[in-house]
Amino acid sequence: MKQLFSVVLFGIILSQSITAKTNTSVDDVIKTSFSGVSAVEPKQLILTQEQFSQVQSRAKTAVRTKVYRYYDIRGEAKSLGMAVLIAREVRSKKATVLYAFDNTGRLKFTEIMAFGEPPEYIPGKTWMGQLQNKDASALLTVGKDIPTVSGSTLSARSITEGARIARAIYEIVLRH
Repeated sequence: MKQLFSVVLFGIILSQSITAKTNTSVDDVIKTSFSGVSAVEPKQLILTQEQFSQVQSRAKTAVRTKVYRYYDIRGEAKSLGMAVLIAREVRSKKATVLYAFDNTGRLKFTEIMAFGEPPEYIPGKTWMGQLQNKDASALLTVGKDIPTVSGSTLSARSITEGARIARAIYEIVLRH
């Protein structure tokens, strides 16, 4: 019985160490990337059928849900930008990425908030940095204007598709 307990405990610890998750909060990530943040207001969005169709068309990828969490990033007297959380399946597990836009629509940063796949499939900071400061005209297509990542092609594709979805949501629904 003691041996069975040890095997089960080892399995639990091993399974937890195989999946990569970050301990960073959305507030922390946003406050380190935007200056002058006084509040990060979490909100929920449910796309209408028309918005859903527009987002899917503009993103040029399958959109699997109408429900999203987004954040209004506020300074003392004005909005500084918006951030959208997108959860997508990479292989068999989900990756949740935060995409933040400044008021001009420029993708200011992307941050992996949770990643259920093995850590070796997480694209590195250098690759993730390629998504930063992209304006609305950037296509964000892996293999064309965003290089692939050897060994992490599915992760790279999922993250860039998520960026296109987040941008479409920002442009169609959230932009003031």
